[in-house]
Amino acid sequence: MQASLRPSWLRRTYWVIACVALWNRAGRGEELPIVLGVEFQPLSAQVKRVVEALTMLGEPLAPGEAARLERALNTTGPESAVRTIQEVLDRHCLIGIEINPESRVKAAQGPARPRLVQNGWSVFLVKVHNEAGVTAELSVESPNAIPVYKRSSGRPDPKPSVSPAQVLQRWMDVAFFGDRPMKRSLSGLELEYRIIQISSRDAGKREAKISFNVGQGTQDLGFRSDVDILFQIDPAVPVVLGVRDEDGQPTTASFIFRDAMGRVYPSPSRRLAPDFFFHPQIYRQNGETVALPPGRYQVEFTRGPEYLVQRRPIEVPKAKSHREVFRLQRWIDLAKLNWYSGDHHVHAAGCAHYESPTEGVKPEDMWRHIVGEDLDVGCVLSWGPCWYAQKQFFEGKIHKLSTSEYLMRYDVEVSGFPSSHAGHLCLLRLKEDDYPGTTRIEEWPSWDLPVLQWGKRQGGVVGFSHSGWGLKISGETLPSYEVPPFDGIGANEYIVDVVHDAVDFISSVDTPAPWELNIWYHTLNCGYRAKLSGETDFPCIYGERVGLGRVYVKLDDGQLDFDRWCEGLKQGRSYVSDGHSHLIDFRANDAVPGVAGSELKLTGPGTVKVTAQVAAYLDPNPSAEARAIKARPLDQKPYWDLERARIGSTRKVPVEVVVNGQAVARTEVTADGNVEGVSFDVPIPKSSWIALRIYPSSHTNPVFVLVDGKPIRASKKSAEWCLKSVDQCWSQKERAIRSSEKEAARKAYDVARDAYKRILAESNGD
Repeated sequence: MQASLRPSWLRRTYWVIACVALWNRAGRGEELPIVLGVEFQPLSAQVKRVVEALTMLGEPLAPGEAARLERALNTTGPESAVRTIQEVLDRHCLIGIEINPESRVKAAQGPARPRLVQNGWSVFLVKVHNEAGVTAELSVESPNAIPVYKRSSGRPDPKPSVSPAQVLQRWMDVAFFGDRPMKRSLSGLELEYRIIQISSRDAGKREAKISFNVGQGTQDLGFRSDVDILFQIDPAVPVVLGVRDEDGQPTTASFIFRDAMGRVYPSPSRRLAPDFFFHPQIYRQNGETVALPPGRYQVEFTRGPEYLVQRRPIEVPKAKSHREVFRLQRWIDLAKLNWYSGDHHVHAAGCAHYESPTEGVKPEDMWRHIVGEDLDVGCVLSWGPCWYAQKQFFEGKIHKLSTSEYLMRYDVEVSGFPSSHAGHLCLLRLKEDDYPGTTRIEEWPSWDLPVLQWGKRQGGVVGFSHSGWGLKISGETLPSYEVPPFDGIGANEYIVDVVHDAVDFISSVDTPAPWELNIWYHTLNCGYRAKLSGETDFPCIYGERVGLGRVYVKLDDGQLDFDRWCEGLKQGRSYVSDGHSHLIDFRANDAVPGVAGSELKLTGPGTVKVTAQVAAYLDPNPSAEARAIKARPLDQKPYWDLERARIGSTRKVPVEVVVNGQAVARTEVTADGNVEGVSFDVPIPKSSWIALRIYPSSHTNPVFVLVDGKPIRASKKSAEWCLKSVDQCWSQKERAIRSSEKEAARKAYDVARDAYKRILAESNGD
């Protein structure tokens, strides 16, 4: 029948069929050539691994395809089976790779439909025709993908800059699946199949250039190892999260979404602020959404260390939207007891941050993380790499996002400044953030004392950050009489500055506990009264989350106020913690830290009643990671962690009374979340300081017991240690102090030497 004579319904049917065929072919490459002369047995073994891996990844072959392939794999006619294998698997190949006899790699788009799902991982096959018999690893690269960023330990370790234009172009992740049962390297067979996984941050149409090689110089001439593919990306399902605190009130929480393969969603490396690419977790408020592809997920949710970590499965259907409700559970609420947590060392730029370490993220982004970790006070510090961009947010007061329950303030870390070699400084509650007479970082003083004194003159609360760096000691016994190298960026010049009454606090929790506490114990033994505080140095030392190291400050009236919170930190009305143990309302007789000079006066030697309310929480069934933490040396992360204090396989932890740096009494409490009272009778023969600790998880500030009105001179050895340490510090720092400032610095060091010599003469022993 001629076309013009066909019925109209038949013409329309042909037209629809043709359109569907064209649509099905849209965006696809050519059919891949059949490779002949392939040995069947090794190919069949490799294909079985591919089929197993596809099933494990949740992308099994269709039943008909699986049956046809199974018949081919069990055949006695190898040539026809090799052809059948290719006919079944080639239609799932996004790309075909040819490695010629000279090991040059050429790529072409295959017949698989280039369709992805937003925030999810799509699985494709890659056909490899390996004429060279190469056994190297087949590598895949793309300018549209950001390489996985791995931070080394220590600080600083900035991530390379990424421009806003690059952010738009870098929308995907691409990687070969090389875990079992697959192998990472090519087998050397003339034909094999690899599994490639691609994820997308965006929805809609996106083009990607994907390149392949088997080592430097193996790319084919004329860029033929590249293939440009236009992907159609289906939008993910917006999942609305109902987030409720234990009292039913809407709140913000931390969420980790993992699929059956353990992959985290949304893909971390594709995240944009306020979600951070170096986190598995995201933070969402009640009513906010997360875009997830349809499927089953295991969800882990919590809200900082005062909350339990909960887990439960969810299933996201193929729908326009979906809703899940999460109810949080606390094990303790310190704010109800008028103890307010804070992390005074948080950064919005530099180290692990993006998009550029000189710019960083905005206050709104940091605010979400502070609230999401139930951190009552968050101090965001501008420092060297981000100084000129981030200092715009400094106002000399709390940020406007602050509420009656949560406070955020921008202040300063003196890091990346000329004095950094002497120790990084944490300057809080500043009115002015530019040192007098300076317009550039390079013009600031080249040693710490002038900076600390300037901060204190304007009413600031000042101290040293990540104190242990440069103060390494070889053992774990406290106090140690080994003189550290004083060659780092921690509380090095503290040994001098504390003599000048220029230091309010020394920070802890974010470096090894023996290194931090040793110098503090020695100066307390000499009668100095700098306080201990807790910090995280997010995201430089710890990038896991803000508030990993905390200081809890008591505000007796239950009203959160930044000025009074800082004053409590300065006076020592506080304790430090990893958040998993708490030393509440510690007192010696009627004296409490931070009140009336933290002093208890005795007319002569006597016994002091030490009391406190103690709470801690350990999982009754510790994970493998928790058990590994307990076994690590104290100079390995996490430096402070309650798991290190766990007694054997129990949930008990030790509470110790520390007098002049020595543990003199101990009891055990069960870390089940309940608040438990402890009491000790401690003999005090001479003027001393007393504190409590769960080591290394929490530590109180001291009460100073003055016997017969005499100053604390607890240890000749401590005075000798301090005197030697001044000399050691000068030997390391003198060379980096400007010649114009060196004479003033020398005099300040001499004042410290004279002070320690006098204390040494006044000390009667240990």
